[in-house]
Amino acid sequence: MPPTLLARVQRSWAAAVGERIAGEAEPVAERAGVVTVSCRSSVWAAELKMLAPSLVEQLNAVLGEAPGVRGLDFRIHPF
Repeated sequence: MPPTLLARVQRSWAAAVGERIAGEAEPVAERAGVVTVSCRSSVWAAELKMLAPSLVEQLNAVLGEAPGVRGLDFRIHPF
């Protein structure tokens, strides 16, 4: 069985978004191509929401195969 989209995103997250973002936010769920990202604070959630289009592009470039990420949903949940 091939890895799920969530598993592929989790494995590629730091490479796609960089270590700084990966240290503050992590992908925790996926549904219909939309990945839910848990953020340490509301400030990070707001910042990443503004960066979402470019983050989706970066993720899909790293993943390199379909189906890819269609969107990101940011939630505040300290981890």
